[in-house]
Amino acid sequence: MFSILQILTVMLVAVAMALALAHALELPGKMRLDQKTYYAMQSIYYPGFTICGISEPVGVMLTIVLLWLTPKGSSNFWLTLIALLGLLSMQAVYWLFIHPVNQFWVEGENLDRFSSGFFAFGTNKSQSEDKATPPGWTELRNRWEYSHVVRAGFALLSLIALVIVISSNK
Repeated sequence: MFSILQILTVMLVAVAMALALAHALELPGKMRLDQKTYYAMQSIYYPGFTICGISEPVGVMLTIVLLWLTPKGSSNFWLTLIALLGLLSMQAVYWLFIHPVNQFWVEGENLDRFSSGFFAFGTNKSQSEDKATPPGWTELRNRWEYSHVVRAGFALLSLIALVIVISSNK
């Protein structure tokens, strides 16, 4: 049963890494786009990335379970902890840097109920504040794009650590 849990965790973390890596690999091409084209491109991510994004919180929960079940102080424990810290860092980067920008990108989009609730989460500014000092689009673009590269790095670290743990089981 433990092996099945490990494999399921690796699969979910692999999906999270694939999503983050997909964004990172788009960076060179998207940095060449003008404002109008870039804005048009941003809407293609919804709802696909939103739906598949469930792999991240589930991957975090399963990694916590793995950590709890792994003998304390073993090399597998430390590698699983590294994987968990990488996944938590991915979440931190998303919620601190990307989510606020996503709220800007989806403004005016016709989103389903789940997506609109998700993107509204954490909104703490009034609409009049947002309209008074709109951020520059290149600042938002750079924050969004480079934050996804950082997330891809954390995801890769987590995936590698978990694969090493699984491969060390005999």
